[in-house]
Amino acid sequence: MKHSLLLWPLAISCCLMAGGCSRMPARHVTDEPFRSVYHHSPASNWMNDPNGMFYDANAGVWHLYYQHNPFGTTWGPMHWGHATSTDLLHWEEHPIVLAPDSLGTIFSGSCVIDEDNTAGFGEGAVIAIYTQSEVCGQHQSIAYSTDGGATFTKYAGNPVLMGDVPDFRDPKVMRDGDHWLMTLACGQEIRFYASDDLRQWTFLSAFGEGYGAHGGVWECPELIPFDGQWVLLVSINPGGLFGGSATQYFVGQWDGKTFTCMDEPTELKWLDYGKDNYSTFTFFGSPEGRVVSLGWMSNWQYANQLPTMAFRSQNTIARDLSLYKDDAGEYRLASVPSAESMACRGDKQTRLSDIAIVEIEWNGKQDALITVSNDKGEKVLMTLDAHHQTFSMDRTASGDCSFSHEFAANTTAPLFVAHDRHHVTLFIDHCSIEAFGTNGEWAMTNLVFPSEPYNRLTVEGGEATIYSINY
Repeated sequence: MKHSLLLWPLAISCCLMAGGCSRMPARHVTDEPFRSVYHHSPASNWMNDPNGMFYDANAGVWHLYYQHNPFGTTWGPMHWGHATSTDLLHWEEHPIVLAPDSLGTIFSGSCVIDEDNTAGFGEGAVIAIYTQSEVCGQHQSIAYSTDGGATFTKYAGNPVLMGDVPDFRDPKVMRDGDHWLMTLACGQEIRFYASDDLRQWTFLSAFGEGYGAHGGVWECPELIPFDGQWVLLVSINPGGLFGGSATQYFVGQWDGKTFTCMDEPTELKWLDYGKDNYSTFTFFGSPEGRVVSLGWMSNWQYANQLPTMAFRSQNTIARDLSLYKDDAGEYRLASVPSAESMACRGDKQTRLSDIAIVEIEWNGKQDALITVSNDKGEKVLMTLDAHHQTFSMDRTASGDCSFSHEFAANTTAPLFVAHDRHHVTLFIDHCSIEAFGTNGEWAMTNLVFPSEPYNRLTVEGGEATIYSINY
């Protein structure tokens, strides 16, 4: 949901006159009760989709760009904000790198490192490929950076790919053999384009008709190789499993031109079984062949109404993605907290605090009930159901749910693999709980807004260990 027909002319005009808003000072209000500690959030104002993420191996730096409205805490004229990290936990904010121009606002996209100078902007240039949106349509543009991604110069020949449908956006580019491959969302299908120079693009094929969920617009796609198999991520809004926005995926084969899904057309596979993980993208150039991802921790049903003050929205912790086979022999995506995320686990504690990691062991033979609560009786109830082999998280009594009738929810994830002992990991921050099953076989991400910090943990039918956050 990108509100593609709104231009916000006054804000854009002010931005252009200011030279792209890079002079605007950032405010980082640290005493907000819902400001996350070990998750990335913008210093101030609005944020949605993560964009253009890449890893600079020479500097050991992770670059995160994101959809940003520098003029307020609700969705508005889209820019690319910028933050960097050396550990995926501590983030340094930088000036805005891309601002609206006469071609439109700056929607989602990706970055690549052009080691061989295929685009002609210099060896090792960072190339951003992004959607620009205006009243007459959406199209793809590029910009290049010769200082490692700190600043970008827009290509004078923009746009490089014109749209032919109203929703024509969110290019994710990767190297595929001897050429560049673009995966692009177009209405309710995904299109693939090839290029030798990142400027001229040739249509290859399309995928989507009759496959997966189609309750809303398809967005933010990515094609990822995994040891002979390929996974196509597709975000959808609305039409998610528990309402609003969510990310589905398809497993199949890529032959250099066409994606062929191996699943049944009506089969639905979800990356996350909570309400609040959308627009997941991976970092270009992750080290050691890893597939490291971040997602936007919100839902378009209520993203503009979340009860924060100087900022709105945050990202998930970093997660490594991989493929595994479930008990039925089906390929599924595993989502494991990245080593960098696990590095914040501190010492064992006897009492829960509002920032913590909790490890739970469960034998799978009887139900286990996990309750996180505070002195006001606000609570999140999690259930491991032995009969149905599911994990659920009920946040209907978690705290403030008044800002949206869509917020109070009970979400459920299947346990795809039987184990002698199941292991569940909870990452708890000031306004979020992220749950991960054994070996990352399922994940669940939900926001919570308690009126005072959670400080109690009770577990029936399982064993729990609480760890502090070493940040």
